Amino acid sequence: MQFDDLLRRYFATDDPGAITPGAMTAGIERMQVDLGLEKDRSRRFALWTLMYMLGRAPDLERVFPDPADREAARNFMDLSDRVQQPSQEGEGAS
Repeated sequence: MQFDDLLRRYFATDDPGAITPGAMTAGIERMQVDLGLEKDRSRRFALWTLMYMLGRAPDLERVFPDPADREAARNFMDLSDRVQQPSQEGEGAS
């Protein structure tokens, strides 16, 4: 699953800035249903990561019964958090 494919499937656009609040709510509801029904591990992970980026990811323990999948999700969360935090390098150097 490609990011832009997921956006088109759930929000009818590949431009995140064009998603209306109503489309966001409806798309997240469809993602929740699909996540609950999806059996393929990689597709479940792709859905969960998009939901995480949108601030709507369900608990890891419920979504990923396999400990390796939970660890991969935690790694994704850590990497995502690092990307979102401003760099501390160079601060205080004169």
